[in-house]
Amino acid sequence: MIEANNLLGKVLLIGITLLDDEERLIEQFQVFGKIIRCSTDGVVIQKNGTDQEFTIPPDFESITPAQPGEYKLRSTGEVVTDPDYITSWTVNNSSSERAEKYKTVGFEGWCK
Repeated sequence: MIEANNLLGKVLLIGITLLDDEERLIEQFQVFGKIIRCSTDGVVIQKNGTDQEFTIPPDFESITPAQPGEYKLRSTGEVVTDPDYITSWTVNNSSSERAEKYKTVGFEGWCK
């Protein structure tokens, strides 16, 4: 299992799938950036090219080493080269209104 201390400063690629209450796809998107904080409150990255923070739950078992190579983000077309780690999340019972919050700040405020 990956330890929180080993993640700081590493690049994390995050994929998120949002489903409605009938498990229909609302949206899929990806974000990436350097991990700036890890705790029982969540894993926080600084989104690439911005000052904005993005939070995922502190489930370190879902964070796995990335295979070397280029990863093209379907949502933006941006290419991430050789990220250190990857993780993906599926959010059930979401809504279009919540999708904007997930896209902007991730799970911030919902991790506890």
